[in-house]
Amino acid sequence: MLDEFSILITPFDTERTVRVYLPQSYHQIGKRFPVLYMHDGQNVFRDKDAIGGTSLGLEAYLDEIGFDLIVVGIDSNPSREGRVNEYCPWVNGEFSRKLIGDVSSLGGRGEPYVDFIVNELKPLIDNKYRTLPNKTYMAGVSLGGLISTFAACRYPEIFTKVAGISSAFYRNQEEIENLLRASDISAIELFYLDCGTEEAGEEHAISKEFVASNKAIYEILKSKVSNTKFQVVVGAEHNYKAFRKRVPKMFSFLFNRINNVFPLS
Repeated sequence: MLDEFSILITPFDTERTVRVYLPQSYHQIGKRFPVLYMHDGQNVFRDKDAIGGTSLGLEAYLDEIGFDLIVVGIDSNPSREGRVNEYCPWVNGEFSRKLIGDVSSLGGRGEPYVDFIVNELKPLIDNKYRTLPNKTYMAGVSLGGLISTFAACRYPEIFTKVAGISSAFYRNQEEIENLLRASDISAIELFYLDCGTEEAGEEHAISKEFVASNKAIYEILKSKVSNTKFQVVVGAEHNYKAFRKRVPKMFSFLFNRINNVFPLS
């Protein structure tokens, strides 16, 4: 089941919807659950709520496998520019300019967004629901993967399992690489990354650079987090139809060490 409420994101002085998936076993008295935080919350659970009409389908998937996990989806800023600003910790850099072909002044509000999740939203969730406060994870798609990686560096003792599907690291490539090199992320247990070979569709040169940007992050991560997985998916494009297909692989990697219920290929 999904619970929904509105919350003030105080650093931006704006209201945003938060969608909370509660597992089927939630109403067992006294039981507590780990929590996975996800970005672009409107695209996480149900197709009818998703921009473009296709979501990750997490509500149906988690109900089907019967997994004991609370998932918190934070809706994104409704404007494209606002989303980029909030999910990019830094103003878009040189690698981004090379990839998208122009200079962009977007980005730079990712740090207060992550601090809001840790200092305001997480305490609210831990108080409102029966959580396991020390089992807190984060995952995101595209720019959600970038901001999740930033959050892992800023709060590695909190977000101990992290995932990025088709992460758009390229917008802050230089900065996120430097931050990863400088950060002690030894507390992180598992880190999952993937991307497709056709992220930009017919723009093959851009797709190649997108894969290269993810590989560069993986090369740094694998030396710091022993349980790191990176998968390049042949033919996969940058859309929710492609993202949705990889949800079982992400969950299998993040959670099969604590629960072997995933009916996966």
